[in-house]
Formats: sequence, structure tokens, C-alpha cells
Amino acid sequence: MGAYILKRLVSAVPVLLGITVIVFLIMAMIPGDPATAILGSYATPENVAKLNRDLGLDAPLVQRYFIWLGNVLTGDFGRSYSLNRPVLDEILERFSATLILAGVSFVLCALAGILAGVVSAARQYGLADKAITFAVLIGISVPSFFLGMMMILLFAVNLRWLPVSGMYAIYGGGDLPDLIRHLIMPALALSVVATGVVARLSRSAMLEVLRQDYIRTARAKGVRERRVILGHALRAAMVSIIPILGIQAGFVLSGAVYIEMVFQWPGIGRMLVDAILKRDILLVQGGVVFVAACYVLFNIVVDVAQSLLDPRIKT
Repeated sequence: MGAYILKRLVSAVPVLLGITVIVFLIMAMIPGDPATAILGSYATPENVAKLNRDLGLDAPLVQRYFIWLGNVLTGDFGRSYSLNRPVLDEILERFSATLILAGVSFVLCALAGILAGVVSAARQYGLADKAITFAVLIGISVPSFFLGMMMILLFAVNLRWLPVSGMYAIYGGGDLPDLIRHLIMPALALSVVATGVVARLSRSAMLEVLRQDYIRTARAKGVRERRVILGHALRAAMVSIIPILGIQAGFVLSGAVYIEMVFQWPGIGRMLVDAILKRDILLVQGGVVFVAACYVLFNIVVDVAQSLLDPRIKT
């Protein structure tokens, strides 16, 4: 197992290097001069030239990339000139909020999706199967940001049951119940599409396993149906379901960008949008690379979990 984990970690290095190249080139190709955007009304030719020298923007593109990459490898993501603080400090502070939102959304989509898929497969062509299939189709078809706006209109504006935006109340609050009240709508909006995908593919994986000979044998021996479904079929189907969860984890993490904007959630997605608007290059590059590294790391964890269920994968 140790050799397999090491192999997966080594294979992730080229992926992360490729991400750094893509992110750096995209930011370099954005029209406009960052120094001019930073200085605003003080953007005289002398001030622009001086700021470009201070930020290293006057160096050749390849040289700038390797300087930035070398700093990143030592844990120095640079300093945000729009916030006047280290980029890594801002990322870690914002990522904690995103981790709460994405983590709760992922747990919701994993539990609800697998449960819906198992029930749908166990009751194939029955009323429960048809109802779940219809609900899944609706959930996949509705964009998360549109669902979020409709939830705000219904539960916050009309019914006034839940707060409109933010992570905590502006005045008072700040405790766990306050966090939960602010988390309900964005977490549900973010998890709906992923729940539908997990449910559909979990149903397919379960149906494939339920057609296997050893399942028929277990039923013929008089094993209780619940044990057949949960003890035998679900465990075998998890080998196919776990990679789906890994993909949906990335979807939830990337989807947090627009959900955070809809609900004004103070996470890394909202930080990236603000940084792009302000042309804060180092903050955008650091944020994207950090999120990509988290996604790659999570996929390694998923691969390891899958190999524990099916040792053939390691070979």
C-alpha cells in the first residue's frame, strides 16, 4: 500500500506543474497592465515603471514563471497588493469557509445520492424508483446558482425563515446555530446537482451487482434482503461509486465559486472573483493552484480508498 500511495503522489507532480503553467500563462495573457490597475489615478509613466520593477513584471515571461514557481515551492505565494497581506494567509483564512460549505455539501450529496441509488435499484421499476428518477432528473436539470436565487426568494425574502447571505449574522450570532442557519441554503443549492449524479450512477452500479450470480445464491440461501442489499451488493458497488464521489468532490469545490457569489459566502471562490476584478495576479494564481492541489490530493485519497475495497486496482 505504501508503494501505491507513493506512486500516486509522484504521478500528481506533473499534473500540478502543468496547472501552474496554465494558470500563469492565462493570467499573463489577460489584457491590460496590472501596475496601471493598481495605481489607478496615480498611474503616471514613472510610477507604473517603478511598480513593474518592484513586482518583477518587467522581467521576461519565462523568468517570471520560474521565480514565482520557486517561491511557491518554498511556501511563499507572494503578497496580495489589493489586500496588503501574504497571499497564503488570505487563502488559508478563506479556504476554511469554503471547506465548511463544500464539506457539508459533499456529505449531503454522498449520503443522499447513495441512499437514493440503493433504494431505486432495490425497487427497480417500482413507485419509489420512478419518484427518485423524476426527482433526480429535476435536480440535474436545474443550475445550482438559479436554485440558490429561488431559495433566497422563497425562504429568505418571502417566508423569512433563513438569512439571505453571509456566514454569520452581522450583529450578534457567531455561534454554531447561527452558522447552520446561514449554511442551509448554500449547502443545499450546491449539493443538488451532485446528488442527482451520484444517485443515477449509484443506481446503475447497484443494478449491475444485483444481477451477479453470488447475489442470486445469497437470496436462494434465504439471506435477508436487507443484508443482501447492504451487506453484499452495496459493498461491491462501492468500488464503482467511490470514483464518482471523487469527481463530484471536485464539482462541489469548483461550484462553490458561484454559490459563494450568490450567497456572499466569504470563501475562496468569492476571493478569486474579487481578485480577478482587481487584477491581483498573485492572489489569483495562488488561490487556483491551492484549490487544484487540494483536488488532486482528494483524488489520491479516493484512489487509495478504492484500492482498499478492490486490491486488484493496485496492480
